[in-house]
Amino acid sequence: MIDITPSLAFDGRCEAAFRFYERCFGGTITFMMTYGEAPGAESVDPEWRGKIFHATLEVGEDILTGGDFRSEQYDRPRGFSLLIGTNDAAEAERVFDALSENAVVKMSLQKTFWATRFAMLVDQFGIPWTINCE
Repeated sequence: MIDITPSLAFDGRCEAAFRFYERCFGGTITFMMTYGEAPGAESVDPEWRGKIFHATLEVGEDILTGGDFRSEQYDRPRGFSLLIGTNDAAEAERVFDALSENAVVKMSLQKTFWATRFAMLVDQFGIPWTINCE
């Protein structure tokens, strides 16, 4: 059996992003380790030791992971979006409202021919999201 788990790359704002997602999705951060806490911390630049080496967020049975990457290793996300699926229109609206904080909304939450609610946005951390409520 294979599990596919999204792992997000951040430009030094992973902790803020994961705290934000924890609130937006009602999940729980189950693991968060800084570079300063990781093996080999003594070789990490002091200003980078507080950045996140690895974080795990659990939302129901789903898992989202991520970490911070130095500018020479970081590529801005593109060519994908994380899909949030629900069959509850009120929940779709709640999540859209939460994720929309300082986001770039590509398509406002609305009824489409395939969904009672659908939206697309890029959140304040540069992560693209799609919300689909069937």
